[in-house]
Amino acid sequence: METALKKSTTILKMKKFNIRKVLDGLKEVSSSTPSVQVGPQENHLIQETLQSDHFQLCKTVRHGFPYQPSSMAFDPVQKILAIGTQSGALRLFGRPGVECYCQHESGAAVIQLQFLINEGALVSALADDSVHLWNLRQKRPAILHSLKFSKERITFCHLPFQSKWLYIGTERGNIHLVNVESFMLSGYVIMWNKAIELSTKAHPGPVVHISDNPMDEGKLIIGFESGIVVMWDLKSKKADSRYTYDEAIHSVAWHHEGKQFICSHSDGTLTIWNIRGQGKPIQTITPHGKQPKDGKKPEPCKPILKVEYKTTRIGEPFMILSGGLSYDTVGRRPCLTVMHGKSTAVLEMDYPIVDFLTLCETPYANDFQEPYAVVVLLEKDLVVIDLAQNGYPIFENPYPLTIHESPVTCCEYFADCPVDLIPALYSVGSRQKRQGYSKKEWPISGGNWGQGTQSYPEIIITGHADGTVKFWDASAMMLQVLYKLKTAKVFDRNRSKEDKGSTETSDEDPYAIQIMAWCPESRMLCVAGVSANIIIYRFSKLEVTTEVVQLLEVRMQYELNDIESPDGGEPALPTPGASPQTSGPPSHPSTSSNNSDGGNMPCLKVRSTPLKQSAGYQVDLVVQLVWVSGEPPQQITSLALNSSYGLVVFGNSNGLAVVDYVQKTVVLNLGTVELYGSNDPYQRQPRSPRKTRQPSGGLCDINEGSATSEDRCKSPTSVLMSNSNLQQFYNGGGRGAKMSRKLSLPTELKPDLDHRDNSFSRSRSSSVTSIDKEAREAISSFHFSDTFARKGDSTLTPCLYVGTTLGTVLALSLTLPPAGEQRQLQPVILSPTGMLVRLKGSIMRMALLDSTGSMLPPAFEPWFEPNVTADGEEREKVRKRRPVSVSPSTSQDLNESQYAVVCSEKQAKVISLPSQTCIYKHSITEASFILRADVVQMSQGVSLACFCANGHIMTLSVPGLRPLMDVNYLPLTDMRIARTFCFTNLGQAMYLCSPTEVQRITYSQDTCENLQEMLGELFTPVETPEAPNRGFFKGLFGGGAQSLDREELFGEISSGKANRSLAQHIPGPGGLEGMKGAASGVVGDLARARIALDERGQKLGELDERTAAMMTSADSFSKHAHEMMLKCKDKKWYQL
Repeated sequence: METALKKSTTILKMKKFNIRKVLDGLKEVSSSTPSVQVGPQENHLIQETLQSDHFQLCKTVRHGFPYQPSSMAFDPVQKILAIGTQSGALRLFGRPGVECYCQHESGAAVIQLQFLINEGALVSALADDSVHLWNLRQKRPAILHSLKFSKERITFCHLPFQSKWLYIGTERGNIHLVNVESFMLSGYVIMWNKAIELSTKAHPGPVVHISDNPMDEGKLIIGFESGIVVMWDLKSKKADSRYTYDEAIHSVAWHHEGKQFICSHSDGTLTIWNIRGQGKPIQTITPHGKQPKDGKKPEPCKPILKVEYKTTRIGEPFMILSGGLSYDTVGRRPCLTVMHGKSTAVLEMDYPIVDFLTLCETPYANDFQEPYAVVVLLEKDLVVIDLAQNGYPIFENPYPLTIHESPVTCCEYFADCPVDLIPALYSVGSRQKRQGYSKKEWPISGGNWGQGTQSYPEIIITGHADGTVKFWDASAMMLQVLYKLKTAKVFDRNRSKEDKGSTETSDEDPYAIQIMAWCPESRMLCVAGVSANIIIYRFSKLEVTTEVVQLLEVRMQYELNDIESPDGGEPALPTPGASPQTSGPPSHPSTSSNNSDGGNMPCLKVRSTPLKQSAGYQVDLVVQLVWVSGEPPQQITSLALNSSYGLVVFGNSNGLAVVDYVQKTVVLNLGTVELYGSNDPYQRQPRSPRKTRQPSGGLCDINEGSATSEDRCKSPTSVLMSNSNLQQFYNGGGRGAKMSRKLSLPTELKPDLDHRDNSFSRSRSSSVTSIDKEAREAISSFHFSDTFARKGDSTLTPCLYVGTTLGTVLALSLTLPPAGEQRQLQPVILSPTGMLVRLKGSIMRMALLDSTGSMLPPAFEPWFEPNVTADGEEREKVRKRRPVSVSPSTSQDLNESQYAVVCSEKQAKVISLPSQTCIYKHSITEASFILRADVVQMSQGVSLACFCANGHIMTLSVPGLRPLMDVNYLPLTDMRIARTFCFTNLGQAMYLCSPTEVQRITYSQDTCENLQEMLGELFTPVETPEAPNRGFFKGLFGGGAQSLDREELFGEISSGKANRSLAQHIPGPGGLEGMKGAASGVVGDLARARIALDERGQKLGELDERTAAMMTSADSFSKHAHEMMLKCKDKKWYQL
């Protein structure tokens, strides 16, 4: 037996030597994969099932409102909406759950979008003077063709329905034509000087509008910015008519009969013109102008940026316009005006209007339009108005576009949740919905849902600057809001009237959510706010009124030497952990009321009046850190809860406090130094409080109003910087008695202001020699578990692991009373058991594995209804059950039963328990640092997933810490991503890619392979509606729509070749997939249309033959009839 052991040890040593040799070779290639060290315990060989080929990184879906939208288009047949943004993004929306995100490589703003209606294609024009053709017939749209103009700037595009010729107007006033099949320029050009000729001496300005006459495709109307409108005859290549007005034009719209058009102007007027009357407009309207009695012109108003003129078969036409308000309406919100007959409705919007579109029943411009809705694109919202109902109600928006309703300050992502959670949250959330929406179905209803097999429940929780917490159903690649919790209701709102009237985020957000801890099984929720407050919530399906909100006030102070007590006389106790520093429930009066220096004062006042709490999350307990000696409390840097133990723990740069929310008491309040006891590795010196010290570190401006403040963020550990640096960085924000309420990061960050790429730089070195740094050691993470509390223990006991910013993991053992009545009466006892391990950098994440390498989730209590009083015995039975979800090895004769996985911002270690031996160690990064780390359950095993500040996403095997994936995903990170990035089980992750959008990614090979099936389809085969009937008389007298053979007019044979230097054709980057898509896409569709036309021609030919045969037969009959008539002409009737 001994010989066999010796042999196996030799083999292991050989293996270890070879692995190190190989990894040393790899280290030369990449510094991000240093060597894995195996400790002296050679019996820790767990068969790891995860391999590199189980991992692949790719983006899945993007949710939320398109950030900084700039343009919009709608396909009335496919019923798909497209929105372009200032950063070159393209978002496509179909029915709820069908969304798509694309990005132009250049990142230039999208100035205009045009659908090839019912063709499955879209044309986009960008601010860099490029035009692109997108194929929408594939699940991930791709660019088929691009055209880059070099000599002229694009200002307006127009693509007539069922035409393949795109008109492009330019800043110089010229119009070029592009064939959308080949994306080649035509030789046919409309030059500005020929269009205006001698009608004006000056240049007419850029082209602001192009459209063809609804009744005559050969007549094109061109609007120039200066106020000139030209009716251009495409066949004769000259201007038919010119219409001049002395105010700049913003938009033009046709009446469907093609006899009148309407222009909107910069002075807030609308002019209506007859196409035959060239002199003056037949009518001038100032919708919002005050009409003077003496007949003079009304006072000028703000520009009408867009007007649409839509007709109905029954009733008056609609005129819909944006802008045009009077200049004296200062402070009035942006408006959309709907003029219908004699009624004018002014609809106020929450944000400035970017664009609007009227949705009509027909795609044909020469038919009655029958408008039924208006889509209004605002800077931060999308509103759809029902035109068919009185009062113009809005449709309830089914898209998840309210993520940014208040700026997002933190996120959590949970995959594979209990199956009853989403129905429970939806049930209570459905009662929160507003009333008064349109009764009709959402009009943007194109596309089809994906057919994915991924069926596990996923929930995303977002915390916001105004104190709201939103729960989202993120299952099956969709996102839908389930429930909204307003935490600010717990506090008295004593804000000024000016603040209440403001829609912008104020500089100070006292209710902002900073950290969230959630137990999905027990549905317990705990949130920490920037005002150093913690609120513990229970989930209930019943409404309840809470007479008094339970409150605990906690004093946490770092200084070790004597300080003045709040009462001014006796010295305070030297440690922050003493029980007198914690006041009990609100029945005990606080001694802070008579104190002038603010001692024992909380930052927010908990409401004293009864609180009506509807079904959902209901406040169970509020914990507040109070001011001490005139100084505000330090911000909370870490938070955890355990429903099985009934405990919540939180920490900051002073220490930690453990709250028993069952008994509503503080059971422990310790300074970080005291956790070490006599084993403190640092020689710390007691220090006095500094009255003018920066009140709280680890701050981030959550106001997304300005680009600079929005991304400024620092970590809790950045209090280690000098005060002068902090003050310089925040421009002297908050000192002394004012608490700065800004948001902290889960790790230490400081923007490098000298670099435009917004990349991260370290704000401190990883050394721990400075006494100042050691003295301000903050708590960075917690982990509750049933494990071996001390070295060499043989039994499992409840424990709390505490991670600090200096890389130390400390353990506390918990002694819990028995479940049931005893739990309500006997105290919970916590005792520090010493240091477990030390790593380089701040501790990010801790987890436990059993002896087989499977993850040990923390113990939990199953959810029960807290407000049931009728059946007390049943409730007590439920409460007595405390199933522990950990599954420790039953065979205790094994030497090692558990493994602790610890990850810091620099490295990871695996510790064997109870021997507390480090068996694996891996240096994850040297040059950078980790922003987020999670130990996640994949379908094949357990993995450690890390997101690094240099943009790398890495996964490591557990417990072996073998590098499995390393992808340079985000080379240019920003603070928002650092604040919101989170991994979850089964290879899912997410982050906020903009202030309004969530980007979801996967690092699972399985999900990547099945992604095509999971994604929805935008294009669905739909028959194009029939063209309007011309009618007998119009057909007889030629009064109907006149068609035009554009191919003959604009093709190379008649118009010649275009100037090659004008624009460069670029084939699309879609590659083979794009070409395949094209084959079944636009070009293929046109080919199919040609075949259909040939078949139709063949059938028409057959019909002609039959008609000819019938005519011949009729002639023959007529001939015979004539002969008979001649034969019988002179005979009498009785001779016949």
